[in-house]
Amino acid sequence: MSKFNWHSETLTDQTIITKDFKNTQNVRRYFQSHFGENWKNNRIFMNWFKENEGKTLKEAVDEFRKRNN
Repeated sequence: MSKFNWHSETLTDQTIITKDFKNTQNVRRYFQSHFGENWKNNRIFMNWFKENEGKTLKEAVDEFRKRNN
């Protein structure tokens, strides 16, 4: 099975977070489409990705909203 390419794959709400998740420009664009151009990731949220392999990017969006309201 080939690794998911976080740099070039089309990201959707249904994209599954893999163990080889990378915070690429592609990922930043996906989150900026939900939260605006000023969205920035942080170490705490990066740890959430590492601990939540198998969840979707939609679940990550929901978690970010929950943590930042």
